Amino acid sequence: MSTDGDIDPRLAPAIVHRILVVEDDPDEAVFLKTLLEREKYEVTIAKDGGQAHSMFVMRKPDLVILDLILPGSETGWEVCERLKTLEKYMPIVILSAIELEDSRNLAVRVGADAYITKPFDPDELLVRIKQTAQEVWLRSRAEDSTGDEIKPVRFSCRCGKRFKVAHQHRGKTLTCPNCGEPVLVPRHE
Repeated sequence: MSTDGDIDPRLAPAIVHRILVVEDDPDEAVFLKTLLEREKYEVTIAKDGGQAHSMFVMRKPDLVILDLILPGSETGWEVCERLKTLEKYMPIVILSAIELEDSRNLAVRVGADAYITKPFDPDELLVRIKQTAQEVWLRSRAEDSTGDEIKPVRFSCRCGKRFKVAHQHRGKTLTCPNCGEPVLVPRHE
């Protein structure tokens, strides 16, 4: 019989609960929100780069779905680069109508982890969310194992109980001793 302590944390699946969708088209945003909520994701919608940055900082999503053509002064490429500066291991999936290879290459250079063109197959998006989260998780674990400084994770339960746990518990679910609710240990602070 094995326990959680016997499992290599690099092999544990990446867990995605909260998704930030950056999409200015209201119909597309509603479609994505409905699709993702049906799969039990918590979804926050941002309509431009400014909202994306604010929601990213406030909501601390587990993954970002990002359109490239946005209203305002920031493009999706700039938003991607800024979010990756804030959180190096944030999985970012580009969802754009731009099919040009140059667009894909620029997206990769600024930190995007996956690129899907519109119109898209909803099932493909759902699969890519899980794949991308897992790939980024494995990359982060590989770098952690190379001797980079590993800090404990600090977070709180909804009831207010504060936790500080070792990095190897990232992505796992614990039970809060105060209220008995399951609490997901964030992959990042």
